[in-house]
Amino acid sequence: MSITTDTMRVPAPERLAPALTTGWMGWARANLFSSWLNSIVTIALAFFIVKYLIGFVDWAFVNAIWNVPNDAAGRPDTSSCRDNKGLGACWAVITEKHRFMLFGTYPYEEHWRPALVCLLFIGLYIVSAMRRFWRKELVLIWAATLTVIALLMWGGVLGMAFVPQDRWGGLPITLILATFGLAFAFPLAILVALGRRSKLPAIKALCVLYVELIRGVPLISLLFMASVMFPLFLPEGMNIDKLLRAQIAIILFAGAYLAEVVRGGLQALSKGQYEAADALGLSYWQKTAFIILPQALRLVIPPLVNTFIGFFKDTSLVLIIGIFDLLTAGKTAIIEPMWQGFAVEVYVTIGLIYFVFCFAMSSYSSKLETELNRGRRR
Repeated sequence: MSITTDTMRVPAPERLAPALTTGWMGWARANLFSSWLNSIVTIALAFFIVKYLIGFVDWAFVNAIWNVPNDAAGRPDTSSCRDNKGLGACWAVITEKHRFMLFGTYPYEEHWRPALVCLLFIGLYIVSAMRRFWRKELVLIWAATLTVIALLMWGGVLGMAFVPQDRWGGLPITLILATFGLAFAFPLAILVALGRRSKLPAIKALCVLYVELIRGVPLISLLFMASVMFPLFLPEGMNIDKLLRAQIAIILFAGAYLAEVVRGGLQALSKGQYEAADALGLSYWQKTAFIILPQALRLVIPPLVNTFIGFFKDTSLVLIIGIFDLLTAGKTAIIEPMWQGFAVEVYVTIGLIYFVFCFAMSSYSSKLETELNRGRRR
């Protein structure tokens, strides 16, 4: 005869993990102070970072000059900035020249138009980044927004004065070149990437020739050829604006680089994906659009965005053909003798503008990659 005794099991109370192994303290201990050598390097780097950060704060804020008075002739008196040279920044150059830096030689009284164009571009980027707008209607949004941008920049309608393209400059030019360049280069890159994997020898050879030819020369040479050589092949009396020629060169250059990134994504897919699509009886374009491309593009989001950021910054190269982009407008703003010697403040401001756009693209791509790959994690 056996006697069974029921024993009540009381769960042990939960205990918190040691503070030195979790949170920021745990991360610091594992990554910054894991050994005596890492500890010495971390302390040395922290010392130099704090030292130079304090120096930058003193230069940029504490000892900085934000405004300068006008002299008897009504011109800015920069003597106080020159006396403060080496001690603090002269942000007065930004206060006086910010309109020229942002909008170039666009008529001063019409600056509200390029300012509104910049806001429309930013709004278009934000809408395009929202997945709930990834529908056919997004094409109509792009078309309507770009039409309004063209009307604002050119004018000549609705009581707005006409402004020729040679008066455009600054941030709107940078956004126009980057937006149109990448918007048209991306579809071109997909077609070229598919063409390089085509079984038709003629199409494959043409795509390979295009990619290798464009990737074999720097962007400066393409811009130079678009500005100088391309008009020689046009019929007599026909002329294409230099902004459009630069835009075509950027599209062709970006398309070649993006095509290789997309091709890498196509090659990364397993053969089973293609066989499964064929087993479903899908046509080539159905298989490509619904099965292959979505997976391939998801795999290459980081290099795609890296290429986008690179070409956004490369738009500054259009200065060699006389187009006033953001960087060129900044350089021109300090030509006046009274503002010479304050280029650092101008370049810091321009660099901050570029950083905001590039950091936004990088952050968005990181979040998008995490969201799209959430279901693939185990």
